[in-house]
Amino acid sequence: MDNVQKQRGNVVLYKEQKDGTDYIRVEYAENGEISLLLSQDKAVEMAGNGSAYITAETFKLSDFYDRYSPYAYIDYSRVYVRHPKPTREYTLPEGYLELLEQKRYSPSTIKTYRAYFSDFMEYHKGRNIDRLKVADINRYILYLVNEKKISVSQQNMRINAIKFYYEQVKGGKRQYYGGITRAKEYKTIPEVLSKNEIKRILDQLSNIKHRCMISLVYSAGLRRSELLNLTPKDINSETMSVRIMGKGKKCRYSLLSPKLLEELRLYFREYRPKKWLFEGETPGVQYSASALVKVLKEAAQRAGIKHRVHVHLARHTFATTTTLAKGVPIETVSKMLGHTNIETTQIYARITNNKISSDMQGLDKKFVGIEKIYKEVAM
Repeated sequence: MDNVQKQRGNVVLYKEQKDGTDYIRVEYAENGEISLLLSQDKAVEMAGNGSAYITAETFKLSDFYDRYSPYAYIDYSRVYVRHPKPTREYTLPEGYLELLEQKRYSPSTIKTYRAYFSDFMEYHKGRNIDRLKVADINRYILYLVNEKKISVSQQNMRINAIKFYYEQVKGGKRQYYGGITRAKEYKTIPEVLSKNEIKRILDQLSNIKHRCMISLVYSAGLRRSELLNLTPKDINSETMSVRIMGKGKKCRYSLLSPKLLEELRLYFREYRPKKWLFEGETPGVQYSASALVKVLKEAAQRAGIKHRVHVHLARHTFATTTTLAKGVPIETVSKMLGHTNIETTQIYARITNNKISSDMQGLDKKFVGIEKIYKEVAM
């Protein structure tokens, strides 16, 4: 039996073989409601001691999830096989991909540019893209904004992919293609998670791999891609640090807490990753970004958090409550976050300043109330 801690309210599914037959083993941690429901299911063979079996032939994950998820968290990570998405065919002009690689753009940027410029070519199918005018490109961008409802950041990234072709590949004049209309980006104060919300989310993660991933983002301030690109060698128990390969292939270091180090050791003993620190169902294959997003989203929902929760929120929280609010110099925080410009880090400093201001206003109100009571008593 796997060394997984059973927790009340959790159901863990495993693949197992008995007498030459494939089964799904259900571990339900002596949950009374789940035990009763399982005993009423004709397809289930009760084994006692908090376990039951279902033949793999009759088991349907979607049906099982619908039936039992209202009563417990279902950890199906050990039985779910994610089918690969069909490979997309990209149409790119000669020299585009090669120049991106020559200029050492990051793999994620190359992937994004390739997809976005292929969309641009598909939209103008049948036309010679070398004869398109700035007005044509602006009309395409307007179509994406109005019809596809793309975000401001995606709009500007798509423009970058288009300008790369006309200015870099074709050698066009920058001032000419500068006429492509960009969206104005407003620097708003980032949202953060409270300590209580972080704790509630982590409490919902019975799978140790999932706990370690979310804990690392929160405690080390990682971007999603940085977390998924970690290897076992990036965890240094001697210096209690995490080595991170950030944007532009720039290496930096961040914090590693003793508690998280112990959890990582338990995780490593159970999963034995081959190449990446966090891998998917196939050994040696990187854990998927979409799966990580789903893990965090579902944990937040189970924790009763109503507002939108995404991976970057945990990074925002590291920048504020974990570091700046505890007096860590902004220059140090900037380096740990991998910011090239300290002005980006200063946005987080505004959050802590606003929090201080809010707390001070709260104190003022308390003092006013105390002063009012004092005057009434004195009279």
